Amino acid sequence: MTARIRHNDYGVLTPPSIGGWQPRLTVSVVIPAYQCQDALDRTLAALTAQTYPAALLDVVIADDGSTPAVTVPDLAPAGTRVVRVPEGRWGRGWARQTGASAARGDVLHWLDSDMILYRDHIESHMRWHHLAEHLVVHGVIQFTSAEDAPPSPAEVASAVRDGDAGLLFPADSVHPHAYSAKILAETRQLRDAGRRAYLLHSGATTSVSARMLAAAGGVDTSLNMGEDTELGYRLAQAGAVFVPDPALSWHIGLSTVLRREKDVHRHNWSLLGSVIPDLRWLRSHPRRQWAVPYVQVVVDSAGASYEQTRASVDAALAGTVPDTSVVVLGPWSKLTEGRRRSLDEPLLEHRLVSNLYAAEPRVTLAESAPPTATPAPWRLRVPAGWVLGADTLAKLVKLADDDGLGLLCAALTETAAGVTAIRLERTAAYGRALLHPGEESDDVVDELFGSMWVDGGEFGVTTPELAGPLGGVAAGLRAEVARWRSEAGRHEAEAARWKAEAERLAAERAAAERAPRRTWLRASR
Repeated sequence: MTARIRHNDYGVLTPPSIGGWQPRLTVSVVIPAYQCQDALDRTLAALTAQTYPAALLDVVIADDGSTPAVTVPDLAPAGTRVVRVPEGRWGRGWARQTGASAARGDVLHWLDSDMILYRDHIESHMRWHHLAEHLVVHGVIQFTSAEDAPPSPAEVASAVRDGDAGLLFPADSVHPHAYSAKILAETRQLRDAGRRAYLLHSGATTSVSARMLAAAGGVDTSLNMGEDTELGYRLAQAGAVFVPDPALSWHIGLSTVLRREKDVHRHNWSLLGSVIPDLRWLRSHPRRQWAVPYVQVVVDSAGASYEQTRASVDAALAGTVPDTSVVVLGPWSKLTEGRRRSLDEPLLEHRLVSNLYAAEPRVTLAESAPPTATPAPWRLRVPAGWVLGADTLAKLVKLADDDGLGLLCAALTETAAGVTAIRLERTAAYGRALLHPGEESDDVVDELFGSMWVDGGEFGVTTPELAGPLGGVAAGLRAEVARWRSEAGRHEAEAARWKAEAERLAAERAAAERAPRRTWLRASR
């Protein structure tokens, strides 16, 4: 049974002590390598001294076109093998995925080719993977400045085996990863990190189950840098929980990020903004299109007219969240291309919708929606015939995000058939729910992330007849107008209440003033 973990609070799990348990899962250590034979030899030497059972250890070196090709030295785990990145392909993304495709283990442990692991590093990671299949574990990296006089592979193997690997590097040559340490300290070791836990995901020494990697779609082979962050994001959408483990390792030499931080960010941010919608500050342009939308709006056109479907789709595309895509559900495969009566065909309403959005890249026609919106972090389900206000989507996402909700439902109307509502679903929450097969997804999401009902009218959802025109007015201005109208309505209602109160008080005073005169008249008689 999959462990039930709320958000990223893995504290409900208690890993066994090192050496005090019986491993059973196999692990493949995947090492991308390019022109690094000497460093690789040291990395493999450290792997020969691991406490994790050798029979459960598989090592795959993904050679990214080295000349000469990398080889397996004598001092390496038994069965270590080299696979080559396909001809014409190159880069860390291709190397990682090539190694992953050749891996045989239940768990993949990414490892850079210039790393030296403490002897229980693999075992420390694997303790967690025996507790839950949807964990992503990363260890502690210490950066050393010992690249000018690195230890030999034999020295590495001996020191790691004896538990003295720290002696290989003088204390004054070791530099902790300050950014990671800061984030861990601020988030109770990621337990309070929420949806941002993936941002520390690194390929230097991180492990993930083969099943979770497949669920996330593998490594993006188009990325030569930043591929580990992007993979971490997609693992999060698939429901992963991120666990920092004290397993220690040393990186010989400062990382590229530490040496050239500004250059790395300049390069990576040109790529990651398009594929990680959560990085909102990289999407400041008001009308750009991106590879991955922030919100996927699903409009179900069943039983709706062309005009109703169009009103719902157009409103979703015209809101203040510019990186929105729309999926329109309908029986599109039944629209034939043969001769037909253009004005009287049976599926005329759907034909018109298909005509309208044929050239709109943000709209997709589909017969069914997949279980989640991945890689988009949010999905909003809207019945055709209901219209979102200019900032409806932004306000719903903010409420759900601020409260960490997995599901936010906005009620629209209620009939004998039930409540009609729109649903905002957090992709990571429903990805997590898929890990609990046989259970109702909404129930799992409510338990592990929380859910809430609100009034759709208060968030600006209305009908086409009551909605204002979209043309000629920017979304931001329409949202501002809607806010002012709402504010004006509130003030009008408040003024009406004060007016009614004033009239009531006036009536009471008039009655009080008449009462003594009536009493005097009765007395005089």
